[in-house]
Amino acid sequence: MDAATFLGLRRLDERRFALTVTDALATPGRFLFGGCGLAAGVVALEAASGRPAVWATAQYLAYAPRGSEVVVTTELSVEGGHVTQARASARVEDREILGVTAALGTGTLTAPPWTAMPPVPPPADCPPRELPARYQGSIFSAIETRVARGRLWRELDGRPGPPDTALWARIPGHLEPSAATLAILGDFVSSAASEPMGRRTRGRSLDNTIRVAQLVPSAWVLCDIRMHALVGGFGQGTAFLWSESGALLGTASQTIAARLGEPPRAGRTP
Repeated sequence: MDAATFLGLRRLDERRFALTVTDALATPGRFLFGGCGLAAGVVALEAASGRPAVWATAQYLAYAPRGSEVVVTTELSVEGGHVTQARASARVEDREILGVTAALGTGTLTAPPWTAMPPVPPPADCPPRELPARYQGSIFSAIETRVARGRLWRELDGRPGPPDTALWARIPGHLEPSAATLAILGDFVSSAASEPMGRRTRGRSLDNTIRVAQLVPSAWVLCDIRMHALVGGFGQGTAFLWSESGALLGTASQTIAARLGEPPRAGRTP
């Protein structure tokens, strides 16, 4: 299964693509998951340009509720010898949901790795990430996650923790590496303030940026998340995305509107 199949993205004509917001693409709030919106823009722009994405960013403007049809329209702004600069706009009827800006292309200059994957246990040795009941029937049921570094949600007791966490994540049956897959998994930054805060937090993505380093086959992707700041209700963080073999696949960064979730109840597992 590739990213287009997971998203259910279908081509309407030379410039337009469409998807229906299903449970597997929706947040617990029953609207399109931001990472899926960026991923749809990336898949559409790669198909329209015939080039792989190097960088893409999304600005989230409105919600696309479950069951709605999202139409993605592409525009190839500049087509150079090696790089295409492009935009995509996603709409539900006459309302714009998100805008994507991207650069797509290929080159030849390559250097040895400048950073390394942190030492964490392999996925099989990491506990599954616990999720509240309200998260069932959403994209979090479609993506398997395991906690490689940090506390489980039931262990959050109000004591602040370190700003760095790590999750192994995979879409079962999805083995083809792609920029769109990284866009989906990179959206896990939005919930990473829980560990440093010591309490469950909720994050609404204002933007999502993906930068692609290299795409190598990997059933699991390590989301090595580093929160930088939380000031005035807005948080910032970056995820380094690694293959199981230790190759840097890319990075993702976000700004999130954050707020605290319900405090844990004594003796109750979330």
